[in-house]
Amino acid sequence: MHFIDVGQGDCTFIAANGVTMLVDCGEYTVSSDVISYLKSLGIGKLDYLIGTHPHSDHMGGMARIIDTFDIGEVIIPSIPSEQLPTAVFFDKFLESCEAKNLNIRIANSGDILEIGKASAEIVSPDDTVFEDMNNYSVSLLIKHGDNSFLLTGDCEAEAEYAMLTSDRLQKVTLYKAGHHGSSNSSTVQLLDMIRPQTAVISCGADNPYGHPSEITLQRLHEYTDKIYRTDICGNIVFESDGDKLSVHTERNEK
Repeated sequence: MHFIDVGQGDCTFIAANGVTMLVDCGEYTVSSDVISYLKSLGIGKLDYLIGTHPHSDHMGGMARIIDTFDIGEVIIPSIPSEQLPTAVFFDKFLESCEAKNLNIRIANSGDILEIGKASAEIVSPDDTVFEDMNNYSVSLLIKHGDNSFLLTGDCEAEAEYAMLTSDRLQKVTLYKAGHHGSSNSSTVQLLDMIRPQTAVISCGADNPYGHPSEITLQRLHEYTDKIYRTDICGNIVFESDGDKLSVHTERNEK
């Protein structure tokens, strides 16, 4: 599981037994870096391409990803038409899907995606209607042997509450903090349920939003001192053998 440093954005690459998944890709401006990173790993096909929600810091470069790689399945959340963005990056994403005759699959809570010997359950969104686009983020509970990983995109308190009431969550080995470590995510209730052993925060250095917030860091420290940040560590790679979890960072600071 590669947490790729895309500055103030999200990009996570997962591979197991030759099956690949990319969750988000950051802004358009970093798409060349993401493509180069994936190619350096020898990646030519992405079996799953997931856009957690149509904000540019998550899907800005998605059209370029689709244009560059062979794509198996594209997955995005269902969002009410009146809330869909009128943004160039999203129009280009749709155009690239059409050009490659890719069907867009709507994420449904409870669906299981097989990633080799790992599996990813979609745990959000459900049918809840939210005011904030962030809360429609596709969230995944990934399991590999005894290790488990929770990725929640930009979900905030409302979507976290919906996940908690769905009974789909469990204690996890690793949690990627929601919404870049925002104070509105990683609520006390969520953390008390998942009790993460390790946390990752994807955010940009000196970003204007103050991510990650001090209160979120304090909440996370209640459960773990193993907190890795892309703004400090650069690219962060975890390797699971189904039992142990090892980590390598581009920069050794933590």
